[in-house]
Amino acid sequence: MKMDQKATATLLDLAAKCLLSNEPSAIHALEELPRDLFVPLFIAAFLGRHMKVLKEMVKVWPFHCLHIGTLITEETCYEILEAMIDGLQILPAQNSSTWGPKLRILDLRQDPDCETTCSEVTTTLPFCFQSCTYSQQSILKIEEAQQNISCLKIVNSESEPHSAWEPVELLVDLFISDTLRTKQFISFLQSKVEQNFGTLHLCCRGLKIDTISADKSILQFLDLGCIDHLEMDQADLSEITSFLAQMIHLNSLSLSDIPFKSCKGINFRTFLIWLGKLKNLQEFSLFSVCLKNQLHKLLRVLPPELDTLYLPYCGLSNRDITALSQSSQATHLMLLNLSDNQIFSEVYEPFQILLEKVSGTLKLLELNNCLMTDSVLSAVLPALSHCSHLRVFSFASNPISMPMLTSLLQHLTSLMELKHVIYPVPIHCYEHWDFQGRLDQQKLAEVQAQLKVMLKTAQREDMKWTTSPQ
Repeated sequence: MKMDQKATATLLDLAAKCLLSNEPSAIHALEELPRDLFVPLFIAAFLGRHMKVLKEMVKVWPFHCLHIGTLITEETCYEILEAMIDGLQILPAQNSSTWGPKLRILDLRQDPDCETTCSEVTTTLPFCFQSCTYSQQSILKIEEAQQNISCLKIVNSESEPHSAWEPVELLVDLFISDTLRTKQFISFLQSKVEQNFGTLHLCCRGLKIDTISADKSILQFLDLGCIDHLEMDQADLSEITSFLAQMIHLNSLSLSDIPFKSCKGINFRTFLIWLGKLKNLQEFSLFSVCLKNQLHKLLRVLPPELDTLYLPYCGLSNRDITALSQSSQATHLMLLNLSDNQIFSEVYEPFQILLEKVSGTLKLLELNNCLMTDSVLSAVLPALSHCSHLRVFSFASNPISMPMLTSLLQHLTSLMELKHVIYPVPIHCYEHWDFQGRLDQQKLAEVQAQLKVMLKTAQREDMKWTTSPQ
């Protein structure tokens, strides 16, 4: 049966590619194309960058939703997205025929877990797992309001214009920067929203703002309450706070290169107030932000169930690590990155206690360039060996010797979920311990060969050990 399904899929792929070899014919064929063939033809058209076909397919799409999550990559050009958006139509509410265009949700976000279209289930309304649930302009909220009016038999002439057209959602992740092509795409989006004001809901789930100088005029067209992922770079803390006040449903917040002067005084206190209102926050990342001896203030307002904490280049001290080990978040963390902080320059006990607290949940741990020495690693190794759910451990750019590295491997092979270890080149492979000297490639090759033999002997060839030389 599986072979039959695979053969059928292959035949459909070949038929789609054959049809696309003549774009005018492919577009003409859409009028008679069976619904079951739309998805394979769409995938082939997307991967082959047939912009004209994509635009026409969106116009006549026979399903409630269309997602490109499994197809889009970082190399996907704006032209493809613009062609699909250009084909998006606002349909009359009376369009209830069994066949014909049905598209209500166009999802242009990257999501490897999302199928091209949701399976249709028997409900009173067409269903999509990715539908907007927060905005008052969402399909869900509008149709709920219309149903309530219908049930109450209330005649409201002011609501008639809204029911004349089917509401449509355009789901996007936006990257706002100063590049010309990005500005052109943002302008194109604005134009589309203006043309269909009141019926097209631009639902932005992920927002990345590159620099404080970037043109952010697009924000006036967005419902910031829809955003669940925010990344900001080189922004003043006061400006970040103004966004947080409107993005109350965030589950991921990433900030980098925040000016030192804005991380103090009333700016910092106000930021903490609004950060504490983000009850859905699960991922929190600060990169190159001065936090020395201030981490306890952040932990006090962050949700206890926070599962991801990234704090590289934040100048953390032992006092900060102690605060983290005593926090309510410690027993929930699954991903922890403390790289590029000299947290082992004084004592290692606070980190040892932290490892004991996170041992039941931790899946990823990064400690790159933390001045971790043999003595420190030896001391924390028992606690590290109890992190039974650990899958990835990275501690590159630390001055570790070969004997310590082999000891570490022997301890970690018992962690059956651990599949990837990124280790530093042992110090004997360099002319100088601080990695400034020449790297001896022959010695490194011997290290790699020895570790490979040890993994084979321990029957842990499923565990990948890779180096990260300077």
